[in-house]
Amino acid sequence: MVGEMQGGQPTIGLIGLGNMGVPMSACLLRAGYHVLGYDISATNAERFSAQKGARRAAGIEDVGRACRIIILMLPDGNVVREVVLGNDSKGGLAAVCAEGTVLVDMSSSAPTGTRELGEDLAKRGLTLIDAPVSGGVKRAVSGTLAIMAGGDKSAIAKVQPVLEAMGKPIETGPLGSGHAMKALNNYVSAAGLVAACEALAVAERFGIEPDTIVKVLNSSTGRNNSTENKLNQFIISRTFNAGFTVALMRKDLATAVDLAKATNATMPLADTLLALWAEAEKRLGGAADHTEIHRLVADGQSSSEK
Repeated sequence: MVGEMQGGQPTIGLIGLGNMGVPMSACLLRAGYHVLGYDISATNAERFSAQKGARRAAGIEDVGRACRIIILMLPDGNVVREVVLGNDSKGGLAAVCAEGTVLVDMSSSAPTGTRELGEDLAKRGLTLIDAPVSGGVKRAVSGTLAIMAGGDKSAIAKVQPVLEAMGKPIETGPLGSGHAMKALNNYVSAAGLVAACEALAVAERFGIEPDTIVKVLNSSTGRNNSTENKLNQFIISRTFNAGFTVALMRKDLATAVDLAKATNATMPLADTLLALWAEAEKRLGGAADHTEIHRLVADGQSSSEK
């Protein structure tokens, strides 16, 4: 069994070793932490355990017993809840965690569900903070993720050095606020990407060279994350491999729209974008890279025409 402390540093638990989880674990290892990781995918777990200092757990229970800070990097809040609380046939992570353990949900979860889960865990003497990330695989590798941390200030302070090993944490407020900001951030990002794709398509049809289009946008007020980091790199190049799927973007947009409804706010543009990304998921497939929205916006292609 892996002890809580090794070499003066706490062992960090990490459940979810996918495209983001593995490079995030590498950042923790570089910072001197030992990491005990688990993933339902044997391939992901093997890729993780190939790193020096990384230890592969046989199950989530091993992580719960050994670690007092546990990161969750999972597909959505429903999966997080099942892993933490279990289901009718199986106990969850919370059943074996010692009192005082801090669970850090770095997934893109629904903020209302996060608050409910936090209340359930508090009854067991456990603390939940939400700390979703932005920046994609590239910034996960470099350890420069934007991390939106919501929850009890003392709990955030406890895990601050851990978060700083992976990026720049920004406190957003009470529990659930990090997930709220992640959904709203991705709404703004999705809007910028669609606008960039539309502008690219129109300008090209008018006879303007792609390099010129990007150069002008990035020198002008239209500049955004997509014009700087996606047009040349993934769309004009036709590589479409930015590392974030259409399904995940559609999910985050749905979370933003649900949040607006819960707060009695109106987001007409978000409603339109959600419909567009839902159509992209239907026609391109949920596993398609989110930059492939260009196929739908500009090319009018379905998944069978890729």
